[in-house]
Amino acid sequence: GREFMSKQDEYTPPKVWTWDTESGGRFANINRPVAGPTHDKELPKGKHPIQLYSLGTPNGVKATVMLEELLAAGHTGAEYDAWLINIGEGDQFSSGYVDINPNSKIPVMFDTTTGTRVFESGSILVYLAEKFGAFLPTDHGKKTEAMNWLFWQMGSAPYLGGGFGHFYAYAPWKMEYPINRFAMEVKRQMDVLDRHLAENQFFAGDEYSIADMAIWPWYGSMAKGVLYEAAEFLAVHEYTNVIRWADEIGARPAVKRGRMVNR
Repeated sequence: GREFMSKQDEYTPPKVWTWDTESGGRFANINRPVAGPTHDKELPKGKHPIQLYSLGTPNGVKATVMLEELLAAGHTGAEYDAWLINIGEGDQFSSGYVDINPNSKIPVMFDTTTGTRVFESGSILVYLAEKFGAFLPTDHGKKTEAMNWLFWQMGSAPYLGGGFGHFYAYAPWKMEYPINRFAMEVKRQMDVLDRHLAENQFFAGDEYSIADMAIWPWYGSMAKGVLYEAAEFLAVHEYTNVIRWADEIGARPAVKRGRMVNR
């Protein structure tokens, strides 16, 4: 047999896939092939304008960093209640949660002043930036560049998290083929960022924006060796420009506060 398949016989897919057993690995107990609620439960509500239901994962940190940055900039309308959603316990499958996020992922936000649900971390960042007129350049060209990088992050991070992170850190055993595939892609992504930051202080140029807030919890953490204990494996010390940028973002007081919420 092939070396990289040594712990498992080669898989021959059936004509129609069926969900027979848990896939194994971390988070297997909450993965299922259907959407919708598993139980009836209303979400808690607080007194502040913004209600955030989240967890201190990289995607959750995006939202809390933005909210803390807005408060630090004097936007009192960004006062929020942070409710912890324990994804390991399946809190995201409650009827109340599914009502405001049919995709059952964190974070999700509810703006009580407008009755607006906002799901997907990138959408939350854009919503807040537009609501408060902050952390998104007003110049059309610079705004477009910020949006370029925000969409880049939303499309790229699944390869870092669901791809590399899953097979390197969470899968039932280490498999050479997927780890090689996703390690290569993550290193390519890190090089994309490093080359851009060699010539720019922030992702939209000289202006700190929601693009930085989206990329920092994932790729800043990767550059600093925090994610998946993979710093040596991926030789992240090579990405000196990403490290410089990550340190600058991480030193901001609002970022320090935002990363501590919902832990």
